[in-house]
This record gives sequence, C-alpha cells and structure tokens, in this order.
Amino acid sequence: MKRLSPEGRTAAILVGVVLTMGALAWAAVPFYNWFCQVTGFGGTTQVAETASDEVLDETVRVRFDANTDSDLGWTFRPMQTRMDLKIGENGLAFYEAVNDTDQPLTGTASYNVAPDVAGYYFIKVQCFCFTEQTLQPGERVEMPVSFYVDPELVDDPDADYVRDITLSYTFHLTEPRSAALDTAPAENIN
Repeated sequence: MKRLSPEGRTAAILVGVVLTMGALAWAAVPFYNWFCQVTGFGGTTQVAETASDEVLDETVRVRFDANTDSDLGWTFRPMQTRMDLKIGENGLAFYEAVNDTDQPLTGTASYNVAPDVAGYYFIKVQCFCFTEQTLQPGERVEMPVSFYVDPELVDDPDADYVRDITLSYTFHLTEPRSAALDTAPAENIN
C-alpha cells in the first residue's frame, strides 16, 4: 500500500473535515427540531392525541398573540385576547385570518409559548398550525386550536411558578404543496 505524501494527507484530512461539517450542518435542523419537541426548549409546545384526564383546582391564564410575515397579505388576529383555565382543562381558542389580496395565498404558522419553560407543559390536541392554510382572495376563516396545560407543571420546581402563558403564532407565506406531488406514484428508476 502506497503512503500518502504530507500534502496528500493534509488534503484528505481537509476533505474529511468538509464532509463532516456538511453532514453536521445537514443534521442540525432535524436534530434541533427533535430536541425542541422532546424538551419544550425555546417555548416549543407538545402534541397529544387526546385531552387531559386530570384537572387541577389551580388556574392558568393563557394570552393569545398573532403576527404575520410582511410578505403575506393577510390580516391575522386572535378572536380572544386571553383565557383563564384550570390546569389540565381543555381550552378551545380561535384565530381569524383574512386574505386581503386579490390572489390565493398559502401560509404556514410557526408558534411558541412564553415563558420558554412552559413549552414542555403546553399541549396542543388540534391546531391549524399543523397544516398549510390556503385562503382565496377576500376569504375569511376562523381557525381553532385545542390545548391544555399539563398538570405536571406544578410538580416541576423550574416551572411551578408559571400561571401566565402567552401562545404566539406568526404566519409565513409558503408555496402550496401540489396535490399531484402528494398522490403521484413513484417512478421506477433503473
């Protein structure tokens, strides 16, 4: 086996470093998203299929906030500014969106809660933010979010003080997914 020259070894090491950095950069976003979902980091909320089966006698106030990306020609607002719920009680809030333009627009909502520590205990059962929303020109829709605050909040020494939570959404302009792409059969490539 022929040994690499010092220049060849340096080049091989640099190629390895570049490939490793590229792989780490590619994996960073999915890993970060997974980490936030598991830990509630950065106010990332959790998702459940059913409402809580335990309701405490303590209350929490949830405030609602709405923002839109400047590229999206929508009016977007919460239909209520706050809601007082018992911890564990299922809440149902609505947001309103209106397409103020003369063309169909598709938006996707990003979300978080504040304070950040509440993200691990803020559980969404159903939310408009799980899918893209397409509004026709002038169309107005009311979009629900079903949620509860996990009773385990009161047992966490880092979060047991939390009794005010702000749920915030920002709608961003997105390109609609083509139904043809979702249902087209995969082509055989030989």
